[in-house]
Amino acid sequence: MRTETERFDCTSKTFEFKFPMLTRQDEYVLQIPVDIPYQGSALELAQRILSSFQLPAYVEKDLENALSKFIECETINYYDDEAEKAIEEASKPSYDIEDVIKACEKSYKENTVEFGDRCGTEDREVFAAVFHKLVHSPALETILQVEHAHAHDVATVTNERDVIVAALTARQSSEMSRAVDGLSQSCTTEDEINQLARVHLDQLNLEQAKWDSQLAGLKQSQRSHYRQWVMDRQTTATSPLSSPLGSLSSKTFLDNSDSTLDTAGPALQESFTIHLGSQMKQMHNIRVLSTDIMEFCRLKSGEPQPQRLQTALGLYSNDLCGIVLLTDVHLSGYTGQSKEFLEICESSTEFHFAPVDDQLEQVKATIKDGVAWRRKHMMQDSPQQFLNLTSTEQQSRRSSTKNLQTGDVYLTHHSNLAEVHVVFHMVVDDSVRSNDINSRHPAILGLRNILKTACSNDITTITLPLLLMHEMTEEMTVNWCTKRAELVFKCVKGFMIEMASWGGSDLKNLQFLVPKGISEDVFASLATMLPSIFRVSNPLVLKSMA
Repeated sequence: MRTETERFDCTSKTFEFKFPMLTRQDEYVLQIPVDIPYQGSALELAQRILSSFQLPAYVEKDLENALSKFIECETINYYDDEAEKAIEEASKPSYDIEDVIKACEKSYKENTVEFGDRCGTEDREVFAAVFHKLVHSPALETILQVEHAHAHDVATVTNERDVIVAALTARQSSEMSRAVDGLSQSCTTEDEINQLARVHLDQLNLEQAKWDSQLAGLKQSQRSHYRQWVMDRQTTATSPLSSPLGSLSSKTFLDNSDSTLDTAGPALQESFTIHLGSQMKQMHNIRVLSTDIMEFCRLKSGEPQPQRLQTALGLYSNDLCGIVLLTDVHLSGYTGQSKEFLEICESSTEFHFAPVDDQLEQVKATIKDGVAWRRKHMMQDSPQQFLNLTSTEQQSRRSSTKNLQTGDVYLTHHSNLAEVHVVFHMVVDDSVRSNDINSRHPAILGLRNILKTACSNDITTITLPLLLMHEMTEEMTVNWCTKRAELVFKCVKGFMIEMASWGGSDLKNLQFLVPKGISEDVFASLATMLPSIFRVSNPLVLKSMA
């Protein structure tokens, strides 16, 4: 009888009902526990009792009346008892009415904006507003020159570190080679070689720690001075700023005829304008290009890049840029594209957000909660389906509850990259190399989550790998590339149509990136495929019959 009332505090009372029997002289006694207060219908409960105990029809009215009176009386008694307990509790000397008032006041303020405490603007919000004002003023050139000068200082220290560490490594390798040669001639022992290896490792770790500490101190000093310099100039945003670094080059990053920057862009690229939607059609710019994904992140040497202008202007705006970077299940970043990406991030100071290492540490802490949730719901959602899997599949499913799995996405945000504000790190494994993945593959679903996140957070330009690969491999034949591109094109088109119902910002620019080194014929076939899948906007030509 607890189905209707199990979410309420209640007590159980025994309902006793007697009625005479036609075939015998004694009475039939029925005792049923009823939860008080009873939140359901007394008449419905009476019918359930009649049906459950197969009582005769002539007792129906008596049962309903008796049950209704019982529930009414017991409910009144229950609330009377609760009121007595509350009065008795309130009259105790240990009960402080002031604490109750303060608790109620605190809860009311926390849940009612009108009566809440007025909180001041955070420092990061003030800095964001000041920086956004300055970059939309003549001060933009000076700001970018200062950032570039700071990046040059970091690069100088980094290059010096690399030279010294490389020299130390070469010297240690030479010493180890002589020691190994001495072992073959019985001049040294294995213990001496092991001791030498330990000494070399300690020396290398000490040298790297020294340089890491020096770089960390330099970046922290640059960040503090830069932010203070920007805040001090907030009242002079209408005039060019004086640089805190003294006399910088008078050349602007736009007039850079002596620079060796490669501004030609990728050799293989095609651009389209499409319309999507059934009734209210949205216009999108789509671009297919072949280049290294790190070209969107890497800052080249020389004068500041022209791309940095647009990146700085959009940093605190509703027009952000993002890329999708494929990674593995580990967050260490010691291999592949992740290692190169971290090196690019650490090659200059991050003035606006937390350093990338701190962001990854925060991601690790957040992932623990997600993995715990996944482990908890793995068996609850579909236990029978899990049991029907093979032992290998069950082991793979269990391992996925210990760390990240294919299709999971985590974000980092940056201000010191060339053309990117947000990086979507999507986890993939060797299954993306297969030729038979479909629209339900975790990596495809990961792209859907990325597009949804971008739409919800003002990311209007996004670059994603068309083939779900960053490098060309042997298995990527012409048929493989064509089939994979068709799958991604069609799925992304569906996601973009679905995105219109999600709300938020429109995805204005979508870039499909294919690995660098793809043949021109394969690239041309992929670019030709796009207009047949998307609705390309073509001009309508009318001819006069006159």
